[in-house]
Amino acid sequence: MGRSDTRARVQGAATTLFRRYGYSATGLKQIAAQAGAPFGSIYHFFPGGKQQLAEDMIRTSGPEYGRRVLAALDSVPEPAESLVHAFEAAADDLAAAGYADACPIGTVALEVASSNEVLRAATAEVFEEWVHAAAQWFGRWVADPGTARSLACSMIMMLEGAFMLSRAARDPQPLRTAGRSMADLLRTAVARTEGE
Repeated sequence: MGRSDTRARVQGAATTLFRRYGYSATGLKQIAAQAGAPFGSIYHFFPGGKQQLAEDMIRTSGPEYGRRVLAALDSVPEPAESLVHAFEAAADDLAAAGYADACPIGTVALEVASSNEVLRAATAEVFEEWVHAAAQWFGRWVADPGTARSLACSMIMMLEGAFMLSRAARDPQPLRTAGRSMADLLRTAVARTEGE
């Protein structure tokens, strides 16, 4: 196996473990074992150790997840229905993963917000990228940029909060409810725009 394959396995293992267990509960030996890689390879590819590996995970898997959400939104032509569809897909994926794999950066974001400035900043930047991209998506149907941004923030907050409730209850219903709520918010915003 090549160097890039080992690096990719380490990245994949780190993404899975940080996503499921958080930053503090994930050790480098655990990542190496999951990746089937020598322990020293982690420091070879990530000389900054665990923090650098976590930052890499945030900055690669975060944008990747954002693109997946937008692809789900673009897969259904009617915007309110596409929101329902995207949240339904998230609910199905979470249930299929045994409630272990939700947002790739959410678990770490909650944990490091007041304890690790480098990782807090990385998660904040990724969330802002999501808000910006989602605001552009909502802007297709709502002309006011402030309203589009508000809808984008609401969607991300509902998604993250619903992930938390669904994981705790081991029930996909909070995600399904959040999707319907987002659809209602968009319909209201569109109706307000059309009434002006």
